[in-house]
Formats: sequence, structure tokens, C-alpha cells
Amino acid sequence: MFRWPITVYYEDTDAGGVVYHSNYLKFFERARSEWLRSMSVSQTALLQQDIAFVVRHAELDFCKAARFEQNLWVETRVSEVKRASLVFEQRLVDAEGECYCAASILVACISLERMRPLAIPQHILQEFKKGGS
Repeated sequence: MFRWPITVYYEDTDAGGVVYHSNYLKFFERARSEWLRSMSVSQTALLQQDIAFVVRHAELDFCKAARFEQNLWVETRVSEVKRASLVFEQRLVDAEGECYCAASILVACISLERMRPLAIPQHILQEFKKGGS
């Protein structure tokens, strides 16, 4: 499992200081991007090779409202690895492990030029299969 810290800023919230629902997706995206970075995978380099990761499907369960100035963690693990896709299970939790939002995110690897599925590069697949760092 990969963990990434999240601080809830004013810009993440609505007028009542509660995290706006779409921002949970941003928190989860940041954690997935940081996991790639921790494995020394450059998304810029991948784009230059016509390789992109795109969200194909997302399911979110809003468990408890996160609020302004909270310090939370995104926990991320890969639950399914296929030739051209990965399923990420992600949770936004506090220091005690209480869940604020849980998600299952299907991410596909595509050729950006053709907008068609593309096999995930082997070095990335190997990192995810062993659990990243």
C-alpha cells in the first residue's frame, strides 16, 4: 500500500468548510501520481512516448465529511492488474484510520494519439505487481 498525505485547504471546501465532493477525486489522482513518481516513473516521459493513463471508471463511497484544515492520508493499493488496465482501491483516512471516502478507480493505459488501449509498459507493471515502494 502507498500512503500520501493530504491537507484540506480552503479552496477544497464549500461555504460550510466541508470538502466539495469532486475534490476527493483530485486527492485520489494526486496520490496515484505520487505513487508513480515514487517508482521513478515520469508521466511526462510517458506522454512523449504516446502513453497515457486515463480514468475509465470510478466508484466513490462518501463515508464522512472531511473538513477545512484536516490532515488526512490517501491509502492506495492496486487490486487488479491486467494487460492494459489497473484497478486502484483508495481510501481517504485520518490518523486513526477512520475512512472519509473510499474509491475503486479503473485506470486504462492508452495510446494518446490513437485513443486506443495500449499494453502497460513492463517496468511499470512489475512495480505495481510487487506493490511499488
